[in-house]
Amino acid sequence: MTRDIVPLPPAFRAAGEVEALTAVRPGARQVAWQSMEFYAFIHFGMNTMTGREWGLGGEDPALFDPSDLDVDQWMSTIAAAGMTGAILTAKHHDGFCLWPSQVTTHSVASSGWQGGNGDLVRLVADAARRHGLKFGVYLSPWDRTEATYGSGKAYDDFFVRQLEELLSHYGEVFSVWFDGANGEGANGAHQVYDWERYYTVVRRLQPGAVISVCGPDVRWCGNEAGHTRPDEWSVVPAALRDAERVAERSQQADDGVFSRLVRSGDEDLGSREALVGRIDDLVWYPAEVNTSIRPGWFYHGYEDSSVRSAGDLFDLWCDAVGGNACLLLNVPPDPRGLVAAPDVAALTGLGERIRTFRNGVLDADVALSSGAPCTHAGEPVSDWSMLARPAGDAAAPDAWRPEAFDGAPTISLALADSADVGAVVIREDITQGQRVERFVVIGVADGHEEVLAEGNSVGYQRILRFPSRVVDEVKVRIEASRGLPAIRTVAVIDADAARSRR
Repeated sequence: MTRDIVPLPPAFRAAGEVEALTAVRPGARQVAWQSMEFYAFIHFGMNTMTGREWGLGGEDPALFDPSDLDVDQWMSTIAAAGMTGAILTAKHHDGFCLWPSQVTTHSVASSGWQGGNGDLVRLVADAARRHGLKFGVYLSPWDRTEATYGSGKAYDDFFVRQLEELLSHYGEVFSVWFDGANGEGANGAHQVYDWERYYTVVRRLQPGAVISVCGPDVRWCGNEAGHTRPDEWSVVPAALRDAERVAERSQQADDGVFSRLVRSGDEDLGSREALVGRIDDLVWYPAEVNTSIRPGWFYHGYEDSSVRSAGDLFDLWCDAVGGNACLLLNVPPDPRGLVAAPDVAALTGLGERIRTFRNGVLDADVALSSGAPCTHAGEPVSDWSMLARPAGDAAAPDAWRPEAFDGAPTISLALADSADVGAVVIREDITQGQRVERFVVIGVADGHEEVLAEGNSVGYQRILRFPSRVVDEVKVRIEASRGLPAIRTVAVIDADAARSRR
């Protein structure tokens, strides 16, 4: 079986333009962030107590008094799901602070919880680290309680003080998460956020943290439903960093519809066609998929029957983490301060499915169409059937680079025994940029070849599931790329391990 190699369009044929594309590469903090793959959002605060999604501001601090708070239960549940970190809503739009901020009285210090001596940010940060999880913070730029909101610099000064408090006293932070909510203040005034000033504070106090969504490091996927594009690109036009665009498309209503809404606009952000004419204005701006385990972001008891199933969550994980994105899954504790039983059950089931998937890698002998086997510290790496180790692992293999003359670079995995296969995992070495533009997965049984799956972008990781087939061999052939591809991992997954089993 043969397939034609489609040449680059004229605008991309010049070697200098291909070099410009592959020269766009992630920074160290972006590489570290992408290796986390899957982590939790924790929406908890005044809205949990009032039953709202968006608080009105000025709520009585006495309302915040979780009776059975157990942050270790939160973290054990998150870790059991296979997550690697947690981002806490330290302050939502209502302005109530989960730490004793020195610039406002609208905080836990004015509540009856722990006699006014509590600090939930401290408890969550410490619990995360006890459970081997990284810690991140969400701080809403919109504050419906603060009187200076909408005044300009005076409010920016206030916001920066709160940002400095959160980034100075709670240890290392892996993500600072800003949304674009920008509602009205007193007399209908809107605050013009001084984003560059905020970014400077983050870089000074937490240089290893990515600034997400309304920030330069990680972009919003474009919806809150968990929907991913068929091909997600990390090399995209710099204009996508425009925070105002996110603000205009942020949630506009206090309901549970927005979080399940899928919009199909801007489906192609980084293909060769989409980038024609923009070669000189590109950035590495990878995607994060954020969604909630429930219809809403804060806990509501009437949503207990609407919690996503373990199978649904596994499908989300495969599509997002396997679609060159990270998955940020919201897990909202209830007013007692506990993750509710339906959520615990779904997340526990999800973790079991992820572990089954990772353990479903089939043994194979690997052959390369050209180029030398991968090496690390001078020793050959022959077992390409294993999933890649986390970024930064000293034992991780280098990438395979085919020879320049290889018109159809192919990795062939001959299985130890004929097996029922249901997925492949492919990873590029993103420290060399994003290069693969099209590939095909071929199954071989008794000498007969059949296309099992095909795709365009790969990036950090691509998981392609397909109807199960009994095969002797699986081939991954790269049909188009930006310069020589740099493949870090190819793995074949057992069919039963790849099923969601909803």
